[in-house]
Amino acid sequence: MAENSNTTEAAVKTGGGDDLEQEIAQLKREIGRLKQAISGRAEDFVEGVEGLYGSATEGASRATQALKSQAQAVSGTVRDNPGTVSSAFLIGGIIGLLFGLAFGASEPSPRRWYNRR
Repeated sequence: MAENSNTTEAAVKTGGGDDLEQEIAQLKREIGRLKQAISGRAEDFVEGVEGLYGSATEGASRATQALKSQAQAVSGTVRDNPGTVSSAFLIGGIIGLLFGLAFGASEPSPRRWYNRR
């Protein structure tokens, strides 16, 4: 058994060490290729995210411009027709009040200690 371990150590020192060094070199090359592949994918991912960010920014800018133009149109209409706008708000308030009264009256009144019916 002692002879077997001595021959193994001798083989590692002479010829077996070359195989181990070759295997280590091959693993280093493989690690280098993996690093390159990962960095390439990371660059693709970053480019994709930048594209999404750019398109989202453009969309938000267009939406902001549309809202601004609509707000200006409404503002102009209110300035040109103040009586119509105030009448519309008044009519809306009256309709809301009537709905509130109708729904409030449809519920049964709560029994209270002072209301002994």
